Amino acid sequence: MRGKKGGVACGDWVEYQLTATGQGVIETIQTRTSKLYRSDAFKEKIIAANVTQIIIVVAATPSFSEELINRCLVAAENENIGMLIVLNKVDLVEPAQAAMSTLSLYRELGYTVLPLSALQDVSVLKPYLQGHVSVLAGQSGMGKSTLLNALIPQANRATAAISLALDSGCHTTTHSQLYQFDTDSAIIDSPGFQEFGLSHIAAEHLAWGFVEFHPYLGQCRFSNCRHVKEPGCAVIQATQEGKIQARRLTYYQRLLS
Repeated sequence: MRGKKGGVACGDWVEYQLTATGQGVIETIQTRTSKLYRSDAFKEKIIAANVTQIIIVVAATPSFSEELINRCLVAAENENIGMLIVLNKVDLVEPAQAAMSTLSLYRELGYTVLPLSALQDVSVLKPYLQGHVSVLAGQSGMGKSTLLNALIPQANRATAAISLALDSGCHTTTHSQLYQFDTDSAIIDSPGFQEFGLSHIAAEHLAWGFVEFHPYLGQCRFSNCRHVKEPGCAVIQATQEGKIQARRLTYYQRLLS
């Protein structure tokens, strides 16, 4: 950028001016169709721009954070970005069965859950990439870099072993980078993260990130209902009637607080 260092995100379309061979300055950032943020009470960090699909990668081992999945779903719904959940390392049969049991809730909600092994065969994922700018997201140790290397060998992303003692992975990706998958598709690899802050999303918009809440929003006794403990809350009533899974309401209330 001319005169400043920040402002550009991976995935941006820009207008630039050449200043020398292989060098130039960015003059303009074109209007973004979507923005994927991480934020807390103090700062925001844009992960990627113009993304059409988030691929959250979880694994049979180490353990994955279901709360992180819910945070990514909220971010995707609020930016109208598609969502795909990839369960990696399904060659580890028993842990994979337990993981699929946990993920069955999200499949029931209409999200695609795709089991695969990045070390064996990633061909099942390729049709889901066509026509998309996808960002790979998830915790460290889930196998994102291994998955990317299988899809795009020239990416040559570094990989590392997981810590069995800590039940976690090591950070190997330090910055976001875009790779062209084919003429119509691209993949953005992002650093692994254990948390995904949503402070940039207003409290009144959080509930919209939970798709099964949609039929009940606006049906509560109070127009400003936060779906916590208010009397006449349609979302809480639907949960009590088994129409909404209690753990999803818990994740929503945790995000709200």
